[in-house]
Amino acid sequence: MSKKTIKDNIFVLHEPENAVPVILDSPHSGNIYPDDFDYACDFNSLRKTEDAYIDALFEDAPDFGATLLCALFPRCYIDANRARHDIDENLFVGAWPETFFGPIFPTHRSDSGIGLISRIIKPGAPVYDRILSPEEIIGRIQNYYDPYHDALCTALNDAYYNHGQFWHINLHSMPSASAYPKRAASVVDGKIAPSDIVLGDLDGRTSNRDFINMLKDFWRELGYRVTINDPFKGVELIKRYSHPTRGKNSVQIEINRALYMDEKTGEKNSNFDAFKAHCTDMTRVSSAFAQSKLTQIAAD
Repeated sequence: MSKKTIKDNIFVLHEPENAVPVILDSPHSGNIYPDDFDYACDFNSLRKTEDAYIDALFEDAPDFGATLLCALFPRCYIDANRARHDIDENLFVGAWPETFFGPIFPTHRSDSGIGLISRIIKPGAPVYDRILSPEEIIGRIQNYYDPYHDALCTALNDAYYNHGQFWHINLHSMPSASAYPKRAASVVDGKIAPSDIVLGDLDGRTSNRDFINMLKDFWRELGYRVTINDPFKGVELIKRYSHPTRGKNSVQIEINRALYMDEKTGEKNSNFDAFKAHCTDMTRVSSAFAQSKLTQIAAD
């Protein structure tokens, strides 16, 4: 049994009755587009930025004691996996209300048009034909971004309070065209093969190695091509809440969309159910891993 909490069109949270300290979150699978979005680009192109079906692939996680949090708003509206102050200066005009909100700190992601609020959906394709107001940007932060982070932070803090450790898995999908590692992991027919699964821990900074190695071994034993921190290392959500030397472990997983969906039509493919079973197994194995670690602590 699990408790399901839906917060407006912001997030859905599944909390199992006897939770283990394993928390999964999907910040990019949301597909409820707010009425005030007022975008000017092609809607189908916007839909392709979603991590479609990730929430469905892992929906059985609470059956194994894991907490599951999924955003309902789309990442192109505001991206929960960006720093709160990574705001693109090209999105608005006039003075930023620094006294009220604090300063902004654009990063290379904002410079590329994919900061906290995206300016483009792909190179040369702007999201808007208008300038946003600072008030509009702050409204999105306060009404969507902050509540999502508050829910995740609460789930992680509760797990840590009750168990002294947590294992957080940040769930994502990647287009097959973006799944090619910089360092060739395998070659098929003389060509570098794309990764099926990419695990990221910001080069060892967000998780103890035994956790990410367990995940790596799990997927490889099923026959998938797995790479670590290549081509994706992880971003804000694993950076902000992790502290592995204190038992706070966060890992990002990127899943190749071609494994479970038709990337052209956006529909599930014939392998969806079989792959979903593997995702469910990953949660089961992660929960067993966490329980084994807690048993070791209790025996100390």
